[in-house]
Amino acid sequence: MAQRAPDSAPDRPDGEAEAAPALVGWRLLALFYDLWPAAALWFLLSFLFSLAYAASGHDMHENIAPFSALQWLLWASCWLASGAYAVVSWRRGGQTLGMRPWRLRVTTPDGGVPTPGALWLRYVIGTVSLLAAGLGFWWAWLDRDRLAWHDRGSGTRLVREAKAG
Repeated sequence: MAQRAPDSAPDRPDGEAEAAPALVGWRLLALFYDLWPAAALWFLLSFLFSLAYAASGHDMHENIAPFSALQWLLWASCWLASGAYAVVSWRRGGQTLGMRPWRLRVTTPDGGVPTPGALWLRYVIGTVSLLAAGLGFWWAWLDRDRLAWHDRGSGTRLVREAKAG
């Protein structure tokens, strides 16, 4: 009878290898990859805001004033667009574009699909975690289950799936 290596994941009854908790390094790599689609959304929103600003009678070469209500609205729009990208991606397949190369997936503790409310909560707590110098991500190094703040707070899990085939 062949023995399995001690660090390999146990097999599920259906024959698939069980997904392991995602390490901080994998999370950060996925976050870096997801920066690029988010930046594209931000550029698009900034362009649309600039067009609307110019159409309202301002000089085409004039920037939106720093810390103005319009600039705060632009920042809020960028944050919401990034959240919508993440939540829709997590809801539809459990992965954003940045998570796919690293085989990461957002699930419930039992492996199911999280609710939209749990995913938005995950996004909000993840934002707070990033604003706190990433402390919520680094927390996963100390957590017994390797969970970050947004995993615990939203009742979701980020797992790394075994290689197919």
